[in-house]
Amino acid sequence: MKRTYGETMQSPLEDGRVLQAGVFNEVEVRAAAGITMAAGAVAFVYANFEKVFAPIQIVTTFFFIEFLIRVTIGLRYSPVGVVSRWITRNQPPQWVSAKPKRFAWSLGLVLSFSMMVITNADITGVLPRTICLICLTLMWLESVLGLCLGCEMHGRMVRRGWTTKDEAYEICAGGACEVVRPGDRTQPVGASAPG
Repeated sequence: MKRTYGETMQSPLEDGRVLQAGVFNEVEVRAAAGITMAAGAVAFVYANFEKVFAPIQIVTTFFFIEFLIRVTIGLRYSPVGVVSRWITRNQPPQWVSAKPKRFAWSLGLVLSFSMMVITNADITGVLPRTICLICLTLMWLESVLGLCLGCEMHGRMVRRGWTTKDEAYEICAGGACEVVRPGDRTQPVGASAPG
């Protein structure tokens, strides 16, 4: 069996084939988004209102490392991922596809890298405020509403044929990854849960 990104799940198909799928626990993902949102909000308040920039420099550097780990080896090995797994250990998992989450975290990696460079270069003003508020909004949407805009973007890219879905398992929170077959508006492709 090939190595998968995320946690491994076996997905039997109707024709008898078994596919190996990479998945993440949505409960842990949302907890991780809430933790990063809280840290980012505290750093933003210090920078924006108190003009103390050390916390935002530290937090943006930490976020860059956090998202780099998430994108390369997965949430399980990142510092915030370890904490979120412990916090949610008694809750039943809700499995979602790893591929859309990786895409969303790649966007987070780009934004956190930009903020790390900007804040550590002592650039202040509208640009870092805007990027920071966008990041906080995205983390709030994920943690509180379960809305992953990166996953939504991934789903749109799959529907337009710009990228491919995970053959084994493509389920996102809120149905963001559903791909409707041409001519059939009721049967999403890849919407059945693995057995």
